[in-house]
Amino acid sequence: MAKILIAEDERDIRELIEFTLTAYAGHQVFKAANGAEAVELAPQVMPDLIVMDVRMPRMTGYEACKALKKIDSVKDIPVVFLSAKGQESEIDTGLDAGAYDYILKPFAPVELATRVGEILKRFEKSA
Repeated sequence: MAKILIAEDERDIRELIEFTLTAYAGHQVFKAANGAEAVELAPQVMPDLIVMDVRMPRMTGYEACKALKKIDSVKDIPVVFLSAKGQESEIDTGLDAGAYDYILKPFAPVELATRVGEILKRFEKSA
């Protein structure tokens, strides 16, 4: 079981991600409603993975990812963006901000759980 921080401003999507990663995949999930909360919460919970929306209030996912990469204690935690914006320029912006991967919305819950499991295995975390 891995610890995963999710940052998503839409409650229904946040709950779907939480359900998928806890009930289906058995992970422990911590939730943030925006990028600023994620930046504040990450050093407290020290997750194995951060799954983050791109478009959020207070601080975008891109801004939050850049901020997280400046914090020594969490800078090596992989960040995965979830976004409906699938243009190559958007994906490049996310990867340039320090993200490890980019998953497009809408996603099938089994696809999300599988991708998260693969990423955790690459980083030698229990999947």
